[in-house]
Amino acid sequence: MTEQSPVDERPSAVAALFVRHPLWEDALALLFGTALVALGITFYAHAGLLTGGTVGIAFLANYQAGWPFGLVFCLVNLPFYLLGIWRMGWGFTLRTGCAVLLVSLLAELTPHWVAFAALDAVYAALFGGAAMGLGLLMLFRHRASLGGVNILALYLQERFGLRAGAVQMGIDASIVLASIFVVSPDKVLLSVLGAVMLNLVLAINHRADRYVGVS
Repeated sequence: MTEQSPVDERPSAVAALFVRHPLWEDALALLFGTALVALGITFYAHAGLLTGGTVGIAFLANYQAGWPFGLVFCLVNLPFYLLGIWRMGWGFTLRTGCAVLLVSLLAELTPHWVAFAALDAVYAALFGGAAMGLGLLMLFRHRASLGGVNILALYLQERFGLRAGAVQMGIDASIVLASIFVVSPDKVLLSVLGAVMLNLVLAINHRADRYVGVS
């Protein structure tokens, strides 16, 4: 029996990357991914922190005007669906719409399910950012996102090879820094720390040359 050369192994290894996710796996990924994101949002809301993207915009509207987070998050994402349909396809956009609706719902429900007697702000920034990053990673690997900046970052990665995590990190940091007019400087610094943690999870784990999700 002859040994298979490394060259012979490449086609099977590459083919493994493109094994299609069945529908039930996509559904579970949407549920678990959005639940992780909602948990991270709950940590941030309790600690008075912010994050980037459309989630950050919804936070700003909630902190400044008292508008419901879930409603604002849904409305802000509407224009980005056009880019999603145009460049990413109907399947991606529909899964993203479901993810946005789930996060909007779970972000409102999770505070009723989880209560904090004490929550250190540094821990909230780090763990909340990591939870949101892991949730987004799960969504990305099943061809979904949370709309807004996520759609833009994924489009730039697929079209120009730019790493989604790096793109989102730059945009998120800009949004968080702009929040200095709404929250105290120490909260802004902690929010930047959380944004770095979130996008570090994506930058390390979500690379087109390592994994391609097919749904």
